[in-house]
Amino acid sequence: MKILLIALLIAAVLLGIVGFLIEALLWLALIGIILFAVTALYWWWRFRSSRSTEVDSAR
Repeated sequence: MKILLIALLIAAVLLGIVGFLIEALLWLALIGIILFAVTALYWWWRFRSSRSTEVDSAR
């Protein structure tokens, strides 16, 4: 799962770069930014939830 999230983050960055370099494809940059934000939030959410279960089990 971690490899998939890293691949999505890399794809989002590449889409953003291509979108900003080619002004006609500015919508591609928007998709890249949205994809990056959603993937980063999902990754943060999984890290936070897995860490809270580790803390609960330690008690």
